[in-house]
Amino acid sequence: MSEAPQPTATAAKPSSARVLPALVLAMLAFSVVQTAVVPILPSLAKELNVSGSNITWLMTANLLSAAVLTPLLGRFGDLRGRKPMLLVSLAGLVAGSALAVGTHSFTWLVVARVLQGAGGGVLPLAISIVRDELPREKVTGGVALISASMGVGSGLGLVATGLLLEHWSYKSIFWMGLVFGLIAVALVALRVPKDPVIDKDGGADPLGALTLAGWLSALLVAVSQGNHWGWTSNKTLGLFAVAAVIALVWIVIETKVSHPLVDMKMMSRPAVAFTNISGLLIGFGMYGSFLVISNFAQTPEKLAHYGFTATVLHAGVMLLPSAVGSMVAAPVGAMLIARRGPRLPLVLGGVLGAVSMAYLAVRHSAEGDIYTASAVFGLGVGLAYAAMPAFINGAVPIEQSGIANGMNAVLRTVGGAVGTAVMGAILTGDTIKHLPIPLPTLDAYKHAFWTAAVMCLVAAAVPFAIRRIKPAVAAPVESSVGLELAKTDA
Repeated sequence: MSEAPQPTATAAKPSSARVLPALVLAMLAFSVVQTAVVPILPSLAKELNVSGSNITWLMTANLLSAAVLTPLLGRFGDLRGRKPMLLVSLAGLVAGSALAVGTHSFTWLVVARVLQGAGGGVLPLAISIVRDELPREKVTGGVALISASMGVGSGLGLVATGLLLEHWSYKSIFWMGLVFGLIAVALVALRVPKDPVIDKDGGADPLGALTLAGWLSALLVAVSQGNHWGWTSNKTLGLFAVAAVIALVWIVIETKVSHPLVDMKMMSRPAVAFTNISGLLIGFGMYGSFLVISNFAQTPEKLAHYGFTATVLHAGVMLLPSAVGSMVAAPVGAMLIARRGPRLPLVLGGVLGAVSMAYLAVRHSAEGDIYTASAVFGLGVGLAYAAMPAFINGAVPIEQSGIANGMNAVLRTVGGAVGTAVMGAILTGDTIKHLPIPLPTLDAYKHAFWTAAVMCLVAAAVPFAIRRIKPAVAAPVESSVGLELAKTDA
């Protein structure tokens, strides 16, 4: 039996040329803002006079906020309309950027990064809007473009950071986020129509929202601070235990309430559950590889006898091919999904990610090796990100599209946080002795690359657990990519 969503009648669809640019820019605005601070954390620590361990809260706070708010905004979009919640999400990004521009306080900068995390809601809301508003034949390409934009924006954010720091202070990075956000708000307000898909029978689930925020907060803080506190310290182990207990309570609550924030039956469907596992693993690989490649490129060659002594800008340029690869992946992924279903691009995405990281583990002595691996990895991430919403949209009713894609985005974020922490632990666990500054050994980098390769390879194997079924019988009016891809869903 098909798990594809039930078709709904829709009015005449607006042109994709009118709606898509606004949604893509909104996605780019968030992904650029999220990753732009990564290369400058050490210099920010000096600028703001805080310790290296505390400065990581600028990333932890943003990941935590995005993880908590993404499913909430996605669900409220299902209940109250996607466009209003998309504007709320972008408003948080704009407010956070404005606060970051205007403050010199580390504490308020952390608050600003929390507000920017609201932009995480853009991904599930934009995907739902595409599913609602675009003509059926444009949905697959639209979803693929928005999903791939996350990888594009992440790569562009690293390059933009280096470019801006060459000429201005770190404040210019937050000015960039503010300008991007304001343009995105204007385009969404003017070009995205009010969506008709509202789950009028749904209801609020405050206890579910509170417990979801609780276990995600405990988990992400433990993962993000584990390297600093120690993985076997009482604080780290205690937070992992708290996360496990609250997560269990959350699952019980969601199975008992009449209007759950997250429908556990929906989450347990093979097409949703296994796609989320792939999302977790691909997120691990993407964020972890960005950290490792950037650090490797910036390593002073004279001290370590490896690396390229790259500036922040130069290291960002080395990762630029990943953005190009993700951009190319959008139309390629859409074509593969339309012809063969979402399994092939998701498998290819994991395989390409594994090949690129394995390549760097073996060959890393020339800049060309970095450029090549970066391009292949970006293509893989773009294909995987294009395929995930197609699997999910084919398995859930349209009124649950926001929360379903929101939870997938959360697991990508959790995977990214875990990947960053694990890669950091690998690099700091094996350092070159007798140097004025602690630098990882070359073997540590090789181990990190192999770890990312294995994670991507497992992500490529997971989709084979989603069995194929016969195509669903089309109703008089077909709705979005769900029916279009029902033949691959289970």
